[in-house]
Amino acid sequence: MMTLYDQLPVLVVVLPLFLAPLVATLPSRGKLPWLVATITTALTFAISISLVTQVLETGSLTYLLGNWPIPFGIGLYIGPFSAMMALIISGASLAGLIVSASAMDNEVPAEHQSLLYSCWLLAMSGLIGIVITGDAFNVFVFMEISSLASYVMVANGPTRQGLTASFKYLVTGTMGATFYLIGVGYLYMMTGTLNMADMAVRLEDVSDTLPVIVAGGFLILGLAMKAALFPMHAWMPNAYQFAPSAVAVFFAACSTKVALYVMLRFQFQILTPNLGNHLELLNALIMTLSVIGFIAGSLIAIFSDNLKRLLGYSSVAQLGYIVLAISLGTSAGISAAIIHTFNHAIMKAALFAAVAAMVLRFGSSKIEDLAGVGKQMPLTMLGFALAGLSLIGVPLTAGFISKWYLIQAVLESGTLGILLTLLILTSSLMAVIYIWKVIEIAYFQPARQELPPGRREAPAPVLIVLWALVLANFWFGIDPELVLSLARSEAVNLMGVGK
Repeated sequence: MMTLYDQLPVLVVVLPLFLAPLVATLPSRGKLPWLVATITTALTFAISISLVTQVLETGSLTYLLGNWPIPFGIGLYIGPFSAMMALIISGASLAGLIVSASAMDNEVPAEHQSLLYSCWLLAMSGLIGIVITGDAFNVFVFMEISSLASYVMVANGPTRQGLTASFKYLVTGTMGATFYLIGVGYLYMMTGTLNMADMAVRLEDVSDTLPVIVAGGFLILGLAMKAALFPMHAWMPNAYQFAPSAVAVFFAACSTKVALYVMLRFQFQILTPNLGNHLELLNALIMTLSVIGFIAGSLIAIFSDNLKRLLGYSSVAQLGYIVLAISLGTSAGISAAIIHTFNHAIMKAALFAAVAAMVLRFGSSKIEDLAGVGKQMPLTMLGFALAGLSLIGVPLTAGFISKWYLIQAVLESGTLGILLTLLILTSSLMAVIYIWKVIEIAYFQPARQELPPGRREAPAPVLIVLWALVLANFWFGIDPELVLSLARSEAVNLMGVGK
């Protein structure tokens, strides 16, 4: 007899999915929609913690819907990386919702908030569904659920530019989802199954690799658009800049990383064992784009005059690191990609939480308008500066752990690894420049706007989220064993496929 504990793999998706329509019907006036969404997200976060614990103790979990065996039924698969991703998504969602308790009324009309919080739960449910489903078509279904909800959330930004940013996001996201679906269609045509594990087994009997190459091209292109991989990144800085600040906290930590999770899984579970000699060409192409991405993203961030936009281009660079690690095609590369996925989530959520507080008090995210913020909001700006150190990769921070394992992975490539290491260090120096630019204006320039004495520092909920994330950056910089354990376990699982 199955207990409630056994149902956790499906509850982590179903709970927010079923409660989202309820939130949409609640009266927008007051905090009830926010309260229901926050409690639901807190429960989802607790379930995610439990799933991570189960995976660490017993290994990967499989849940069969309706007890139909694979490949006839739909299965949920929770491995080390998918459990980590569920934790990141639900944790980022909870952080964003707590920030929204103080920041949302300032940016989104009260009559729109029930819809926004309903979409928030749908987006979270869809993102978690993507990372735990074992079915390639259901990845598309959950992708559309999360994407449609995300478009609405971005469109509800405080200015009319939110509509434009949402439209760009919609066009790019729709194209990416279409390319992904075409790739899945090719794979289904060759194998007759949509279950990814079964698909990998059946592809071993396919002698003609050309359809696999075509399918892989569509899949990688579609997922690259979803992940904002350079040069298909233009939608992301706009979305971060013009979305409500609390929404940016949520999205910056996890939304694009979900597409990278799917890319990692397809590449190593399905494409790598079946591409033959074409695998090196694919990895070389992805590596080239990732390197250009983290150099260009860092360079553009230096010249950005809006703090949200600066952090958006910073994310383009950081995602480039993750994709570079994936393109190495090694166990060390997989581990480095997973480690940086987690660490970047907590550092970027902290930075956007600080920005949300500044926007709440100053009414602007333009860097020049934030002059003197370090003296007027000392706790907020200190939190931003410490999270910035993690972004740069200073020792004792989570960002340092990421860079350390990434450089170790690339150095396995010999001479090429030395060149890649120099480029990574160059990008890190660029991060020093754009983070210092913000710190210099915040601490060493006179304030353009004097805040009232009683309303200077960020509200307590925002400070709690900010400093919890800042402390997490140092905790996982000093003791990264949990993240390392999950990353290494996933690397073993993926590198064992097809052997």
